[in-house]
Amino acid sequence: MNRILIVEDEKPISRLIEYSLSGAGYQCVCAYDGAEAAILLEQQNFDMVLLDIMLPEISGFELMEYIRPTGVPVIFLTAKSDVKDRIKGLRLGADDYLGKPFEIMELLARVETVLRRCHKLDSSLSMDGVEVDLLSRTVTKDGDAVSLTQKEYGILVLFLQNPGIALFRERIYEQVWGGEYQGDSRTVDLHVQRMRRKLSWENKIVPVYKVGYRLEVHR
Repeated sequence: MNRILIVEDEKPISRLIEYSLSGAGYQCVCAYDGAEAAILLEQQNFDMVLLDIMLPEISGFELMEYIRPTGVPVIFLTAKSDVKDRIKGLRLGADDYLGKPFEIMELLARVETVLRRCHKLDSSLSMDGVEVDLLSRTVTKDGDAVSLTQKEYGILVLFLQNPGIALFRERIYEQVWGGEYQGDSRTVDLHVQRMRRKLSWENKIVPVYKVGYRLEVHR
């Protein structure tokens, strides 16, 4: 599981990013000023830093000079959209730059792209004979190819990234479809049921009453 440090002083934005990345299978730690972030970087290892520029104590640009020698990839998240600021951030060694406001799905895509480019992203997920190659987006079971739709594939990856955790229908829909869940929609249930049948996982991905579904883990 990739560990991501979110350095953002606006707590509602930080919580939204943390919720979205955690739902996608990342482990997140939040810092709300540059000084706190510097301490965390000394004490812990991270695979990526999402870094705001306008921070209390130590600015994102100053913190970037501290991060650069470690080789940890950085994506700047900032309301500063001036081209000069973007150029400065990239010249300091940032791997990408995303201006606020941004769409969560775009952030997730950029995080995945940078982690893959920096060879920090796991290239496969597997459980009980099912293996997902995240680079080729292919699925096999006991060595045989399984044909899944794009949404079924996304649901499977979400379950494999969150084994043993009850996933709300709202969370599944928001993570895979990228939109707001409509409570009366059967879309999630239909896609989960089709994906389970294709994998013969009817007894492995189980319904959770008034919640959604859980991928069972036998210890």
